[in-house]
Formats: sequence, structure tokens, C-alpha cells
Amino acid sequence: LEPENLVHHILKDMHATKKKKTRVILRMLPISGTCKAFMEDMKKYTETFFEPWFKAPNKGTFQIVYKARNNSHMSREEVIKELAGIVGSLNPENKVDLNNPQYTVVVEIIKNVCCLSVVRDYVLFRKYNLQEVVKSNKEDAQQNPSTVTEEQNLTVVKPETEEEKSSEEVKQENKSEGEIQAESKGNDTLTV
Repeated sequence: LEPENLVHHILKDMHATKKKKTRVILRMLPISGTCKAFMEDMKKYTETFFEPWFKAPNKGTFQIVYKARNNSHMSREEVIKELAGIVGSLNPENKVDLNNPQYTVVVEIIKNVCCLSVVRDYVLFRKYNLQEVVKSNKEDAQQNPSTVTEEQNLTVVKPETEEEKSSEEVKQENKSEGEIQAESKGNDTLTV
């Protein structure tokens, strides 16, 4: 079995049924290949590793997700740039799409080992997070109105900040005229 197909099948089933089938697994991230976590080794390995997905006549949109743990000698930007160049060299029709790509290249670096996989529906399945995949659309809709009320609350607060600014301007004008003003200690409360 290929790990990408197995995990994709599990997530597809969970997404369709919206049934939580595990309590302790947060993410299932398939790993199809490993190599040493040095740029030369990664280039050499990925030239053949990416062929089933990206070599002509195959083409598609892609994004690269990079995560490093216990490793400080690899640069995120450098790795992404090199791997995107390799995908582009396999077929110039491969395009980067960060919003809704067909394929996501997952690069996980743990110490001096690089774990690679190419997965489908990474955005749809919420970064392969099992807990998020089973959440229903109703829960998502309930979360959206709360953000609207927060935005409405912010619009209510804005006039208060404008009043505070205008009162600060008045205090500055009074000070410039030579009057002595007592500054508040910040213990005053403001009710809406």
C-alpha cells in the first residue's frame, strides 16, 4: 500500500461521514520517501521522487509545506526555492497555487533526516488534521457569526477612542495656555 493513498482514503471517508473515529490521533501525515537533510542529497533524491506526479505529461498545481525540527542548518526559503525549481524543471506547466493546489509537497526535516511526501486535498482536509476534518459545516457557521460580532464591537469602540483623542487635544491646548490640568491616574471606568 502507498501511504498517500491509504491516508487519503481514511480522510475522504471521515470527511464524507463526519464521524470521529479516533480520540488520540491528531494528524496523519504520510511519508513516502526519506533522504539525508542536506541540500545536495535532497536535490538528487527529489529529481526521481517527484516524477510520478510532476514529470510530463503529468502536470498540476502545487504548494510546498516545510517543517523542521531539531535542525538549524537548513534554510526554509532555500529548500522551498530548490524544490519548486525541480518541479518546474520536470514540466514547465506545473504552477504554484497556495490557495487550492492539486498536490502538496510535504517536507518534514527531523534532525538530519528529510521526510518527503506528495499528498492530495491538503487544504480540503485541513492539513490532514483528523479532528478538524470531522467538524460539520454547522460548527463552522457558528464560529463565523462570533467574528462578525467582534467586528461590530470594534466599530462601537472606535468612537470612544476618537473622543479620547479629542479630549487629549483639549488637554494639550489647555496646557499650552498655561493652565494646570490634573492628569487621571487610569482608575476611571468607561461604560458603554
